[in-house]
Amino acid sequence: MVLRGIFFMQKATVAEKSEKIFTDVSEVEITRAIANEWHAVLIDRAQSDVIIIGAGPAGLTASRDLSNMGFKVLVVEQNNYLGGGYWLGGYMMNPVTVREPAQKIWDELGVPYKKVSDGLYITPGPHAVSKLIAAACDAGVKFLNLTKFDDLVLKNGRVAGIVVNWMPVSALPRNITCVDPIALEAKMIIDASGHDSVAVKRLVDRGLAEWKGMNPMYVNEGEEHVVHKTGEVYPGLVAAGMSVTETHGLARMGPTYGSMLFSGRRAAEITAEKIKELER
Repeated sequence: MVLRGIFFMQKATVAEKSEKIFTDVSEVEITRAIANEWHAVLIDRAQSDVIIIGAGPAGLTASRDLSNMGFKVLVVEQNNYLGGGYWLGGYMMNPVTVREPAQKIWDELGVPYKKVSDGLYITPGPHAVSKLIAAACDAGVKFLNLTKFDDLVLKNGRVAGIVVNWMPVSALPRNITCVDPIALEAKMIIDASGHDSVAVKRLVDRGLAEWKGMNPMYVNEGEEHVVHKTGEVYPGLVAAGMSVTETHGLARMGPTYGSMLFSGRRAAEITAEKIKELER
């Protein structure tokens, strides 16, 4: 009787495990849902208030702040993930640090952290990044991943948009492929592309701006100057984050991110004011 009872219990368990969990949908429904949603974002944000190049800490912070101000914001990112170097601290170790008062932005986002010493705070990079990405998404920011900046749209003496292409296209040999890029327009562009400074360098190529390259590390000086120097480098184009460091020849600051967060916030404030000036 005991064995028979065990048999029926096992049979019941198997039956429970075989019960349907998920609703039936066809494979093509999934394909259409993804394609339609992606298409809707592209159509809606092909003309935005602000386009941000780069989804690192500066770009994400600027995007969140601007979206919370009511602007239509699109972020283009060449990688298949968001967050840039903010996922990692230094030397393949993922704790990230900020210095006073940047932990106040962590407070806004609900990022838990520890005080290391007077003025220095630390948290796991993945926690800080995930909170910032979620906050940007919650604010209404839209993203195009695997999208590489190719060039600028220039009209009437100001930057009026960017030219982009699929990131994988850049890895294909030129002699076997020719995939033309597309244009996206906006009232303002923010170059938050990090060390690459892609939009600023396009202006430099045309003799419209200067680019000095990064100076050796000096944390205290580097973080101060990157926030103060955040601003418009050409009508319609604002530099933020490490793009500021590279453009103006500032000291690097290594794996501490307070200036990236504050530069993104400053870029949002400047960009919002520039849009108001255009609309007056």
